[in-house]
Amino acid sequence: MSRLARPTSGRMIGGVCAALAGRFGTSATTMRVIFLASCLLPGPQFLLYLALWILLPSEGKAARTAW
Repeated sequence: MSRLARPTSGRMIGGVCAALAGRFGTSATTMRVIFLASCLLPGPQFLLYLALWILLPSEGKAARTAW
């Protein structure tokens, strides 16, 4: 598993799905399909995406942060 940071390339919107795909070893497309399918279920998926977009550092900034 790699460090959890939003990549600077391969983003669609915020890079959250691409970051999660890199972390768990799947493709970004697979992670995006899983996210879109999960949006059909009740729950705070969109709010979680926004929170991760804000909290996850960008790939260039991740080298300077402790986590």
